[in-house]
Amino acid sequence: MSRGTNQKLKLLYLAKIMNEKTDDAHWLTVPEVIKELSAYDVTAERKSVYADFEALRQFGMDIVMEKEGVQYYYHIGTRDMEVAELKLLVDAVQSSKFITEKKSNQLIKKLEKSISKYEAKQLNRQVYVHGRVKTMNESIYYNVDKIHNAINNNVQIKFQYYQWNVNKEMELRHGGTFYHISPWELMWDDENYYLVGYDSEAGIIKHFRVDKMIKISPLTDLRDGKEIFDQIDMVSYSNKRFGMYDGEEKTVQLEFENYLAGVVLDRFGKDVKMRAMDDRHFKVAVEVAISPQFFGWVMGLGSGVKIVGPAEVVEQMKQEVGAIHKLYD
Repeated sequence: MSRGTNQKLKLLYLAKIMNEKTDDAHWLTVPEVIKELSAYDVTAERKSVYADFEALRQFGMDIVMEKEGVQYYYHIGTRDMEVAELKLLVDAVQSSKFITEKKSNQLIKKLEKSISKYEAKQLNRQVYVHGRVKTMNESIYYNVDKIHNAINNNVQIKFQYYQWNVNKEMELRHGGTFYHISPWELMWDDENYYLVGYDSEAGIIKHFRVDKMIKISPLTDLRDGKEIFDQIDMVSYSNKRFGMYDGEEKTVQLEFENYLAGVVLDRFGKDVKMRAMDDRHFKVAVEVAISPQFFGWVMGLGSGVKIVGPAEVVEQMKQEVGAIHKLYD
């Protein structure tokens, strides 16, 4: 038997064939394996395939042999990533608003390569990203990497920041002036990815949506604000802010109807203290950054929640409700 032109790649092609075409429900016999190898211009004999299977096992691949009647069948058993795990990752990717539709599909295609072509169909049935409201900034994929590198290298970054206008055009903020920020954290909040950093010139912490950042580049200046971020519990910091909007932090007392207990726990965590008022209501006192987004969250819960203190926050809430009422008066 003449040798194929890709003989040196035999083990690699064998691993590819087993990965793509076998799983717990799909097997190959040795003659079928030899036929699959021939498609890659690799020749093989029965005994050499047995030896190659053993070599792959020693390398770490779970090549399983099963006998049915007088026939032996071979397939991949345990994989690094199981289908159930990949479904979770696919769901996370397709639900991530900060990843563009194009990048979502590319990532999912790469995940599909971790399992057989038959199992990959199960992921295809999970995928529905077309037409979803996703970010339009294709570079976010690389922005995240640049920010991580700057954090790891302890340096500041510069970038431009934009917003969309009514003509659906990108409009640079501050006339296109570059922001100089010390990046400290990347935070996922309300389906968006945010950079949390320190503005040395303003002397305050600022947040930026990563999908609205462009032309990111590292600086040689070391990061500022370490003493501030060392004192911050980022989980608590995020819980206080609604839509990552800043505002004066205050302890606010709220009364809820009991059916909203899950909403409170989801928002503020299981450590929040919930004091029963009667058989239908409970009360909490939580630290929040007072902002229109906070009031919007409260209004979104309807009559099931009421701000009861402090007085100045109650007054602000009345003003927000009054302003909205005037729009429909």
